[in-house]
Amino acid sequence: MIDATALSEKPVLEGDRIRLVPLSDRHADAFHTTFQDPETRRLTGAHHDWTRAEIGAWIAECAGRSDRLDLAIEDRDTGGYLGELALNRIDPDNDHGTFRIALTPAATGRGLGPEAIRLLLGYAFGRVGLHRVQLEVFAYNERARRAYEACGFAVEGRLREALYWDGARHDVLLMAALRPARPTAQ
Repeated sequence: MIDATALSEKPVLEGDRIRLVPLSDRHADAFHTTFQDPETRRLTGAHHDWTRAEIGAWIAECAGRSDRLDLAIEDRDTGGYLGELALNRIDPDNDHGTFRIALTPAATGRGLGPEAIRLLLGYAFGRVGLHRVQLEVFAYNERARRAYEACGFAVEGRLREALYWDGARHDVLLMAALRPARPTAQ
């Protein structure tokens, strides 16, 4: 059984190099800039060209949402914006949810994604009480797939040619991580 209040609380999660904080208006400009980057758009499959106003309106709704968790990834030392992630589509009857992450171009390739993923999974399994967290990743995004696997996600399926991007069709991989088994008492 999940604890839905854990989604309303909007925690701050500290890692070695990063901090996950509630997504707020102070992140809106950097968030918008990130999604203007062509490679970020390709890796996330973002077809919609989000305006700054749309981003701001969406972020303004995040704090009051009790059905999902949207967090900014910040540099622990400088507070600089490194990306964002979300735990959403929570299914309380089956104890699972969906995960997504997007890093700024400057934050990729530095091991920050896996650190953020592990922090969020720890919260999802430990505090929220989820049993399963799933995601979708495009087959051409090998770096992300390897990062997800390093954090405990396994490929469970493939949606053939589910993404149409830049004149070509691409497969989408379905991946999931399960709450680690608790040791049994002896």
